[in-house]
Amino acid sequence: MKKVVIVLLCGMFCLPLKAQIAVNSSVESVKIGGYVGSRIDDCIEKRVKAQDVEHLVEPFRSRTESHRWQSEFWGKWIQGAIASYRYTRDAELYEIIKQGAEGLMATQTPDGYIGNYAPEYQLQQWDVWGRKYSTLGLLAWYDLSGDKRALKAARGVIDHLMTQVGPQATAIAMTGNYFGMASCSILEPVVYLYQRTNDKRYLEFANYIAEQLNSPEGPQLLDRADKPVARRFPHPEVWWSRENGHKAYEMMSCYEGLLEMYKLMGEKKYLDAVEKTVETIIEQEINIAGSGSAFECWYGGKERQTQPTYHTMETCVTFTWMQLCNRLLQVTHNPQLADKLEQTMYNALMASLRADGGQISKYSPLEGVRSAGEEQCEMHINCCNANGPRAFALIPQAMYHVQNQEAGDVVYVNLYAPSEATLALSGKKAPKVTLSQKTDYPVGGRIEIEVTPEKAATFMLSLRIPMWSALDRVKATVNGEPLKVDAYGWLPITREWKAGDKITLELDMRGRLVEQNNYQAIQRGPVTLARDSRFGDGFVDETSVVEHKDGYVELTPVGSDFAWMAFTAPMKLGTDLEGSSAIKQIRMCDFGSAGNTWERNIRYRVWLPKTLNVMKSPYVPYNRP
Repeated sequence: MKKVVIVLLCGMFCLPLKAQIAVNSSVESVKIGGYVGSRIDDCIEKRVKAQDVEHLVEPFRSRTESHRWQSEFWGKWIQGAIASYRYTRDAELYEIIKQGAEGLMATQTPDGYIGNYAPEYQLQQWDVWGRKYSTLGLLAWYDLSGDKRALKAARGVIDHLMTQVGPQATAIAMTGNYFGMASCSILEPVVYLYQRTNDKRYLEFANYIAEQLNSPEGPQLLDRADKPVARRFPHPEVWWSRENGHKAYEMMSCYEGLLEMYKLMGEKKYLDAVEKTVETIIEQEINIAGSGSAFECWYGGKERQTQPTYHTMETCVTFTWMQLCNRLLQVTHNPQLADKLEQTMYNALMASLRADGGQISKYSPLEGVRSAGEEQCEMHINCCNANGPRAFALIPQAMYHVQNQEAGDVVYVNLYAPSEATLALSGKKAPKVTLSQKTDYPVGGRIEIEVTPEKAATFMLSLRIPMWSALDRVKATVNGEPLKVDAYGWLPITREWKAGDKITLELDMRGRLVEQNNYQAIQRGPVTLARDSRFGDGFVDETSVVEHKDGYVELTPVGSDFAWMAFTAPMKLGTDLEGSSAIKQIRMCDFGSAGNTWERNIRYRVWLPKTLNVMKSPYVPYNRP
C-alpha cells in the first residue's frame, strides 16, 4: 500500500466566508473545451434551453397537491439555467430564465406562499422542500439580475414559513419525511436571505433550524456526524417515510446548510460535523464511479458495489455530492475533495447524460443498461432531469479557486481539462490573470498551463497532484525548469509571474487494476473503464482474469465510433484452459460512454467477475457451529 502524504497550505483557510449561491467572484470567466466542454454545451442547449418552463410553473397556480414534489422542479431547473448562463452569457437563455422567474413570482399569494400544496396539506411531505427550491431559485435570479421583486418574493416565502414553524409553532424537524431532513434543508436559503437583507429575524430562524437538525426529534446531524451514514438509524420498516434517516440527497443538502452556517458564523461545530460526515461518505459509500446510494439512500455501498443493486447512483445524489465537495473544498482546500470531485465528474456525471444530450438518467448503475427515469408527479420531467444540469454547470465553477489573503493570493487549479480562465487577484491595482490549459487530459497525461497576467504579479499557483498517480512518475516544470514533486495534494509554486510563463505537468496514466470481492475493475487516471456489448468481442458478463504486472494493466488505445476513450486490455476469458487459454485483447471504454445511447440491447459492466483458480486460492472452510 503506497504511503499517502497530503500537503495542506496552513489552517488560515478555515476562516468564515460569505455565503454565496455557487459564485466565485474572483473567477471572472471560464471556458472549457474538449470532450467535457462539449458535454456541458450539449446539456445547456438540449436539456436546459429545451425545457418547457411554463410546464414547471403550472403546479404553483393550481395548488391541489397533498403529498408530491412538483414544486422542486422549477427551483432546480432555474438554478441550473442561471449557472449555465453565467458560463455562456447566452442572451436567449437569459430571456428564458427571466420569463420563468416572472412566471413563478406571479403565483405568490398575499400571505407570501409560493408552492403547490392545498392549504390543508401545507407543511406535509415535500411542501417545505419545494419552498426551499423556490427560494433558492428566486435568490439566484436576484443575484444575477438585481430584480428586487425576486428578493421581496423570497422574503415573502420565508416570512410565511416563519408563521407556520418555529419555537412557538410546529417544529420544523417534525414536518416532511426523513427525520425532517427534507424540510430542514431550507436552512441554506435562509442563510443566503440573511446575507442579502441583514434582517436578524432570518439569522434567528437559521439558528433555530440548525438546532432542529441536531434535536432528538430530528436527524441529529451534529451528534451522529462520526457514525456511518448508513447506520445512524435502524433500517426503516417503510422506506419512503419519516423513519428513514439514511436519505442521501436530503442529508447532504442539510450539511450544505450547516456549512453555510459555519461560513456565516465561524462556529467550528458545524464545520467539524460536515468534515466528519464527508470523510465517512468517502470511506464507506463512494464507489469506483465517484457516486453512491441505492434507492436514493446510503447503504454501505463502497464494500457492496460489486453486487448488482437496484436504483444505484441517483443523479441527484451525484450532483449534491459534487456540490458538497466543492463547497467544502473552498473552505478547507483539502485536495482529497478535488480528487473526489474529479472522479465523480469524469465518471458518474458523464454517464448520466445521454449521447445526444437531451436527457439525464435518474440512475447510472455500474452494470446493466442505461435508461430514462420515469416521469414524476404527472409531469413530463423527473427530479434528475431537473437537477442534473446543475452538475454540468458546476464544473467551470469548480475548476479554479482564488483565495485572497493579506499574505498573498493563492490560485488553486482543482481540475484539469482544456480550458481558459480569467481570474481577479486582490487589491485595487492587482492585474487580472489568464490561465490557459492546453491538454487532451485525461486521454493523455500531459498538461500545459500558460500564465498570462496583465502585468507581472507575484502569487502562489497551486497544482493538484492526484492521489491515483504514482508519485515517482509525476513530473512538473516551470519554463522548462524541473520542480520537486514529493507529496500528493497541492504543489505550490510562488513566483513573480510574467506573460508567457508556462507550467507543464505530467501524470501517470497507466491502467490500474482494482480487485474487490473476487471482481476486477480497471481505472486509468481519473477514469473508470467498462466493457460494452457494442464492441462485439464476447459476452460482457463472462468471467475473466485481467493480466497485470504489479497491479498495472497494459492498455492499448483503439478507435471507437461511440466512445470518448477506448482501449484493449489483456485478459483470459471464461473457465476453459484446455481449448482456449490464450490471452485476448478485450476492448473497454470510459464509463461515461458505456451504454450511452440508452438502447435496451446494449449491455455494459465495470466490475468483471474473476475466474477462480484454486491452485492460487487455498480452501478456507466456513465456520461451523
